[in-house]
Order: sequence, then structure tokens, then C-alpha cells
Amino acid sequence: MHSGPILNISCYLFVSLDDTASLRERLHARAASLGLKGTVLIAEEGINLFLAGPADAVRAWVDELRADGRFAALTPKESWSETQPFQRLKVKVKAEIIRMNLPTVRPDRAPRAAALAPATLARWLGQGHDDEGRQVVMLDTRNGFEVDHGAFDGAIDWRLHKFSDFPAALAAHRDELAGKTVVSYCTGGIRCEKAAMVLAEQGLHAWQLDGGILKYFEETGGPHYHGGCFVFDEREALAPDLSPRK
Repeated sequence: MHSGPILNISCYLFVSLDDTASLRERLHARAASLGLKGTVLIAEEGINLFLAGPADAVRAWVDELRADGRFAALTPKESWSETQPFQRLKVKVKAEIIRMNLPTVRPDRAPRAAALAPATLARWLGQGHDDEGRQVVMLDTRNGFEVDHGAFDGAIDWRLHKFSDFPAALAAHRDELAGKTVVSYCTGGIRCEKAAMVLAEQGLHAWQLDGGILKYFEETGGPHYHGGCFVFDEREALAPDLSPRK
């Protein structure tokens, strides 16, 4: 069941791209012709997007994008709203689809960091440890103002101002995480694709929450999480049932 006529999707994919300029023109033209609004970021390392519009139009755009074999693995997360949450359509070419300022961290050129299924995380949090008996700590990689809308119970919050602050914060706090199972998380998973790689490079026992908070909400209903999940559109925050939070 869903509520509202507007389908909202968010997804990302790390994949090497060498035609960002022409791709930008093609994706913008098709999204505009379908009346979609939102933001699409393209970089040599992949694509990151947030779009909204009538369901048929959104899905037509996604199907056409997936027809390009490089994007066949895209798996958008869906939610619904009564009104269009974006004011305009923006399709931009960037240096990174999520800025970390560590050029050597390229998920499109390396094996993916270990990913933890939402149901497994919910079980670990319920039992108080992972399957090997280690203490589980949740590491929030979002900006401080996002955390203020809601977070996992007891999560570590370094009050980041921007994601590129993460490497320095990790350097300052690395020893506090040693010997624990560290589960990094963010809104939809993209930040943790990079964060989990850096955590592993530091020798930590680290996971990323697969699909982020939104996938956790979708698959588990949000146990061990308080508040809502901040989203970067006019809905502001989503409740665990993925409806706009009042």
C-alpha cells in the first residue's frame, strides 16, 4: 500500500563512466520530457539520484537508464507523497557523486566493503551483539543536523559538518572503535560505501548498512531507531513507514 500520487525514488550506483557530459544531456532531456523533478549527480565514479513524479513517468525513465548495461544493477528505493517535493530538475556533472576528498577511495574500482542486511542488523541490535559475540556499535556518517531528526539508539555521532570531515574524525576516534563490530550507516547507503572502505583500511571490523536507513525502514519497520530520517527535499523527514513525518 502507498499514499499519494507522486512516486519518489532515490538510488546510486558506483560504476566507472567516461561519457559524463553526453550522459548528462541525455538524462536531463528525457527527465524533462517526462515532467520529472529532483537531482541527478553524475561523476566518473558513478551516479546518484533523487527524482519524483507520476509513477509511470519515473519508472519509464529508470527503465531507459537500466537499458544501458552499466546501470542495469540500479535498485531505486521508493516512497510516496501527495505533492511534488522538488521545485526543479537538476542534472549535474561532479567530481564525486558523494564528496569525501579522498581520491584513492573509489568504490567503482575496488571490491565493495562488507554490507549488512537490515534484518541481520535488527537481530544483532535486539540480541546486543553480533553472531561472534562482539559488541555492535552504530556509527552515523551523516551531518549533525541530519542526526538531530533521528538516529539509531546509542549511535556514535561525531557531529560532522560535511561528509569530507569523516576521515579526520575517524583518525581522532579510531582507537575507540577497536575490537568492536562497527556498523556505519547513512540515509540511503552511498556515504557508507566510502566510509566502510576507509574503516576497513584502518583495520577495523566494519560493515555498512546495506541500503541505509531508508532500506532498514522498508524491510524492518525501524526497530532500535528513534525519530525520523532526514531527506533532502520538501518532505524534510520520513517516518519508519516511509511517509512524510509530521
